[in-house]
Amino acid sequence: MKLKFTFIATILFLFIQLKGFAQDKKFYIFLCFGQSNMEGNAKIQPQDTLHVDPRFKVLEALNCPDLNRKMGNWYTAFPPLSRCNTGLTPVDYFGRTLVANLPKDVRVGVINVAVGGCKIELFDKDHYESYVSTAPDWMQAFIKQYDGNPYKRLVEMAKIAQKDGVIKGILLHQGESNKGDVLWPKKVNVVYQNLLKDLHLKGKKVPLLAGETVNKDQGGICANMNNIIATLPQTIPNSYIISSAGCPDGPDNLHFNAEGYRMLGNRYAEKMLSLLGHPFKNDH
Repeated sequence: MKLKFTFIATILFLFIQLKGFAQDKKFYIFLCFGQSNMEGNAKIQPQDTLHVDPRFKVLEALNCPDLNRKMGNWYTAFPPLSRCNTGLTPVDYFGRTLVANLPKDVRVGVINVAVGGCKIELFDKDHYESYVSTAPDWMQAFIKQYDGNPYKRLVEMAKIAQKDGVIKGILLHQGESNKGDVLWPKKVNVVYQNLLKDLHLKGKKVPLLAGETVNKDQGGICANMNNIIATLPQTIPNSYIISSAGCPDGPDNLHFNAEGYRMLGNRYAEKMLSLLGHPFKNDH
């Protein structure tokens, strides 16, 4: 009996070791969600497709045959990084800047599930259906690409990613459609807490980085929302606001242009690097 117990214990130990070995602790995963500025609204320019380090990966959240990508698989993170035909996003230069500053044995993986025009309510897993039912047809078409539930898709992809690496942070860019909503921080916290629970994460180890809407200095039509976004750390202690000051925008004063996305992504990365305890050296 003792010998049998020892044998079982040995097999169990080896199984645990092998399972642990499959997860690369130096593969840093980041979840990204929000609305159109997270999707990426600027046209991808030639410079954005050059010199993408293969250490920077995207986990495709949709089937994109035109990109030769299948949902649930990792690819080198050439844009677009959200839906199949979206544009440049802050996530592009967030990842590029991270890999340029992290040790060479560290990889970065991103998952970007975003829906243009949506309110934060779309990502509330307990109440999203009522929001979707009143959404305009064009938005419902985007939502259907995620089988009607973008939050669920984000969690599904995150669980796949957790088999390969470790979730180190969450990036949010959303707020334009909740302009003036003083309850926005609490609504964001509902989504954040659900992600922590559903993915067995600890808030102290997984910061939330929230970007400002187009700044007042660029004529941003939702710039007043930044006053509400600024209060998020009062509700989520491990959250940080990424300034959009000086980030140029497009003609609509709602979306950043390509240079604005590069700058904003760089700022997300600079903050994340400081939280990870790594110096920021490269300016992209």
